[in-house]
Amino acid sequence: MVDFETYKKARLAADPELRKEYEALENTYAIRQAILDARKRSGLTQKELSLASGIPQADISRMENGNGNPSLRTLAKLAEGMNMELKIVFAPRR
Repeated sequence: MVDFETYKKARLAADPELRKEYEALENTYAIRQAILDARKRSGLTQKELSLASGIPQADISRMENGNGNPSLRTLAKLAEGMNMELKIVFAPRR
């Protein structure tokens, strides 16, 4: 049995078009995961974060599911609601 990461790497290596699409979505999923991880570390539910940030719970849910494209202002409000600092980093490509 092949694990998912091995399968994914093989598929991306075999299909340049698929790899290009995957890489285009990578930042979206990184932001989604960062929001979700930060909220969980803060110990807040989506509803609690909504109350603390002023962002509707439905919008937080959409962002965590990868169906939203949060602005920098929204990310800053989320960070403030979680009593966290927002940092944006430009890093070399892997």
